[in-house]
Amino acid sequence: MKITKDLYQSSLTLLTDYYQFTMAYAYWKAGKAEEEAIFNLFFRKNPFQSGFTVAAGLDYIIDYCRNMTFGDKELAFLAEMVDKKGEKVFEAEFISYLKHMTFSCDIDAVEEGEVVFPNMPLVRVKGPLIQCQLLETPLLNIINFQTLIATKASRIVLAANGDPVMEFGLRRAQGIDGALAASRASYIGGCTSTSNVMAAKLFDIPVSGTHAHSWIMSFENEMEAFEAYAATFPDNTTLLVDTYDVIQGVKNAITLAGRLRENGKQLQGIRIDSGDLAYFSNQAREMLDAAGFPEVKIVASNDLDEHIITSLKMQEASIDIWGVGTKLVTAYDQPALGAVYKLSALKNPQGEWVPKIKLSQQSIKINIPGYHNVMRFTSRGKAMADMIYLEGMEHGNSVTIIDPIDPTRRKKISVENASTEVLLKPIFKNGEKVYPRPTIHQIREKAQNRLEAFDKTHKRLINPHIYPVGLEAGLYEFRTNLVLKLKSMDNGT
Repeated sequence: MKITKDLYQSSLTLLTDYYQFTMAYAYWKAGKAEEEAIFNLFFRKNPFQSGFTVAAGLDYIIDYCRNMTFGDKELAFLAEMVDKKGEKVFEAEFISYLKHMTFSCDIDAVEEGEVVFPNMPLVRVKGPLIQCQLLETPLLNIINFQTLIATKASRIVLAANGDPVMEFGLRRAQGIDGALAASRASYIGGCTSTSNVMAAKLFDIPVSGTHAHSWIMSFENEMEAFEAYAATFPDNTTLLVDTYDVIQGVKNAITLAGRLRENGKQLQGIRIDSGDLAYFSNQAREMLDAAGFPEVKIVASNDLDEHIITSLKMQEASIDIWGVGTKLVTAYDQPALGAVYKLSALKNPQGEWVPKIKLSQQSIKINIPGYHNVMRFTSRGKAMADMIYLEGMEHGNSVTIIDPIDPTRRKKISVENASTEVLLKPIFKNGEKVYPRPTIHQIREKAQNRLEAFDKTHKRLINPHIYPVGLEAGLYEFRTNLVLKLKSMDNGT
């Protein structure tokens, strides 16, 4: 318990990679700590071979930044760190610098629930170089996981095609905070409820659940267990029918439903957690309907994901509600989003932004330099394309966007015939929060509305159509020239 207690009573400023502190110290030693910098957080590929991604995690970032201070315990730990020679890693003056450091960055970000794509910045951080650097790991930790889970949930909800999807992955999730963050992100992605009671309390998410096989097994027989449960929850009874035999379980549920009806109550549903879900759900539906209980819902669980749900839909399974756990909260088929955080500009002594770029033999790993943003073009409420552009850029009646990886992929957009929206919203200005935080229900609704704006071809689960996202032609040329300039300098020409 001491470990858990210490963890949740501590500042989170040490929840970072060691090299963030070594770089911060080196910046300070080199007199660069207060240089103004711009970093961008982005990812390079949509997860799950999806045609889209759903952003999540911003609310956590807001709380982290508002509490980005070093307490006495954290400073004492850093002050006592020693190297291989047994000498102090950080000198006392640096520890004092951290003690008095006050978060003062500008942060702009896409809102939670926004539909996003590779290479566009999800979070842009501008401020003192040392602060920007110290934010790298926590921002990536937060955005990578919650965006991944929100996207997985959205895909599952799309596959369910309007049926409610309950998230109940707590017992299979990656630790305590992983479970909480997963429940939150799943709700943003479209799930209707969670089994996680703490997540329900912390995030105001609807909670749901029935009973386990152990409830049935604790009684002499299944019917006795059903009766006892219904006596406890007469207005909210859903029965797990596959403990021993599904068909017999459904028969017992029908018997119980009749007794509830005699008392003016109604059986809410049955749940099937094993076996051939298509076959047993159809059998159960026939039996319930024939017995006069068409209103009783059939809930299915058992390692479901978007692909299995799609298959069951194609088989015309009689399933009304889906319970999804392991493969959602663990992002079973892709355990990481792979978002990165790259320096894109530094301000020189003359107050000019100097673009910074990382070169690579892999085109996908060459970042976008400069002070840039993202603009979405829509027409009649439908998304047309997203453009990454330099701040302050002026454009005429049309623009051309160019894919940063494949320059043969280009799209000309008529600006006068489209509506535009800048996607990066101000969150912090000079360290002060300026963003009105929406409720989680508003975020969930936003995600659903945003997805509606995209064509079905972009949302299909397999081989989705690629939504056009590119660099504004001037930015593309700027980036190309910078790459050529740096390569020529490297070659000594």
